[in-house]
Amino acid sequence: MNDDNLNNPGFIPAFGGYKNLMSYQKSEIIYDGTIYFTNRFFHKYDRTIDQMVQAARSGKQNIVEASMASGTSKETEIKLTNVARASLEELKIDYEDFLRTNKLDYWDKEHRLTLRLRELNRTPDANYDTFIKAIEHEEPEICANTMICLIKITSYLLAKQIKSLEIAFIKEGGIRERMMKARLDYKKKNKE
Repeated sequence: MNDDNLNNPGFIPAFGGYKNLMSYQKSEIIYDGTIYFTNRFFHKYDRTIDQMVQAARSGKQNIVEASMASGTSKETEIKLTNVARASLEELKIDYEDFLRTNKLDYWDKEHRLTLRLRELNRTPDANYDTFIKAIEHEEPEICANTMICLIKITSYLLAKQIKSLEIAFIKEGGIRERMMKARLDYKKKNKE
């Protein structure tokens, strides 16, 4: 939660705690890994670099923006969280294209190294260094598949997050409902 709104007793709930979201933490690893990958495997002026970096950035930044908008608009929070997921899906396709066009293997979910990455993912407070040996491996196949695995994990987390936001909206409503309730409560309290 953002320090600025922790003690706010009003109708705007606490918001801005994106750094605590696992989806944000994973998207940061994806962004950093994409910077490394594109600098290493593409020519300096290849347009793919900018496209991949922008998709990775969009995934990360839309999680931030969604979190900051959450206090006043659940609709915006849901939309931006889905934009983050869509951006990461676009990035995943770029990594898959890299594998295909370079005639490298794409790992399925039962591949031994995919299983190892899922195991590493369970590391508490996992960060870039947790995955560095795979992200920066000398074999491009390992690098690209690692990034794909991280994107799939993050996409799964974002899908769960969207479902959770949907349920919260149904239970709690939006800002207009909270505003009306706060106003009615105030009027009722001040009549007595």
